[in-house]
Amino acid sequence: MIEITRLLLDFGLCILIWMVQLIVYPSFLFFSDNNLFTWHKTYTKAIALIVMPLMLGQLSIVIYQVFLIQNTYTLTSIVLVIFLWGITLLKFAPMHQQISEGKTHLQLQKKLVQMNWIRTIIWTILFVMSSASFILKSL
Repeated sequence: MIEITRLLLDFGLCILIWMVQLIVYPSFLFFSDNNLFTWHKTYTKAIALIVMPLMLGQLSIVIYQVFLIQNTYTLTSIVLVIFLWGITLLKFAPMHQQISEGKTHLQLQKKLVQMNWIRTIIWTILFVMSSASFILKSL
């Protein structure tokens, strides 16, 4: 049961980050400064309702799995998840805060898209890892 929950959370975060990377963040470039400032406040509140439960669930399960057994899968997972939390809190939250304060310059928006590739790749790796683990345990 824990493996399927982990797989679903990793899948949800993988799909979500790809949507953010390919649709949401690039769309910021098409907003006027004032419209982005207005929209961004609504966006961040709404996306937090989706992202936070998924990230908290993923973190909880990864911690639980690493306490159950320490292997390459669980140790790599916890390192990647902690890294994602770190980069989200230390890099992405401040960039979003700048936009929320009206600092909507093009350079910041482009930086958001470029840097988000890191999270996109890592959440994709986590999903591939949990898929492989799930499949191997099912055999």
